[in-house]
Amino acid sequence: MKINRKKLELSMARACVNTDDLQKTSKLPRPTLNNAISGRSVRPATVGKIAKALDVDVTELLED
Repeated sequence: MKINRKKLELSMARACVNTDDLQKTSKLPRPTLNNAISGRSVRPATVGKIAKALDVDVTELLED
């Protein structure tokens, strides 16, 4: 699964978090989070953890 970077950045802005905050809240290793942010394919569970940390639905983060 690939996360849309712009959608992720918008969700982070709405939640008033930066990447450090997101990493701590999602409890993901930094390299995994960086892969998701850079648009690389990640596991569905990873996308789920990011969405949960941002309090958004998974579909709001995925590429169209």
